[in-house]
Amino acid sequence: MSKVTDKLVTHIKEHFGDSVTVDVAFNEVTMTVDSKDIVQVCTDLRDKPDLAFEELIDCCGVDYLTFGQVEWETGSATGSGFSRGVAETDEPTGEQTGSHRFAVVYHLLSIKNNCRVRVKTFLSEDEPILDSVVGVWAGVNWFEREAFDLFGIMFRNHPDLRRILTDYGFIGHPFRKDFPLIGNVEMRYDAVQKRVIYEPVSIEPRTLVPKVIRKEQQEMQVSD
Repeated sequence: MSKVTDKLVTHIKEHFGDSVTVDVAFNEVTMTVDSKDIVQVCTDLRDKPDLAFEELIDCCGVDYLTFGQVEWETGSATGSGFSRGVAETDEPTGEQTGSHRFAVVYHLLSIKNNCRVRVKTFLSEDEPILDSVVGVWAGVNWFEREAFDLFGIMFRNHPDLRRILTDYGFIGHPFRKDFPLIGNVEMRYDAVQKRVIYEPVSIEPRTLVPKVIRKEQQEMQVSD
C-alpha cells in the first residue's frame, strides 16, 4: 500500500469510524456504506479538508444476481486462453448475494489530495431505492438516470428521473441479469398507422452452448 493510500485509509477511519467498511486491493480504496447514510457520507467526503473529494468521476449500478455461480465447469487455462465449458453444472461457487442484489458504486477524485476512492452501497431486490446525491455533485444527474434506466434503481429526490438510453416505450431494464437477451418487445414502422409500433418479440429463444474442443479432436487435427 502506497503512502497516499495509507494516508487516505487513516483519514477515512478517523472521520467515519466503524460506520463504514474500508477495503484495499491493488492499491485502490473501496468504502462500503449503509444505504441510509449515503448522502451524509458523500457530503463529508466532499467537504472534509483531509478528504476533499470534490469531483465525481462515475456512478453506476451493479446486479449481483447469480454472482459466484457458473453454468459450466471449465478445465485449466490453455496457451491461448481459458478452456471452454466441459460439463454443465448447477452448483454455485463463491459468495452468494442474499438480499443485497443491487449495488450503486461511486468513483470519486480528490484533485487537492491527488487520490481516488470507490464508494459502494447495497440495495435489496424488493426495494432498490437510494437517496440521490445530486445535491452533493450536480454531475451525477445523468449517471443516476442511467442506473435507473438500465438497472431499475430508483433515486429518491432526483430532479428528473426518467430513461436516458432506452426510449419511453421500452419494457424492463436491460442490464439486469434476468433480462432476456432477445428483449421483451421489438419495434417497426407501420406504414398504415404511419408511426413506430411495439410488438412482442418474434425471435425464438435458444440456449447458447459453449464450444467444446476435446483432447481427442485436437490430436486428430494435429495428425491431419
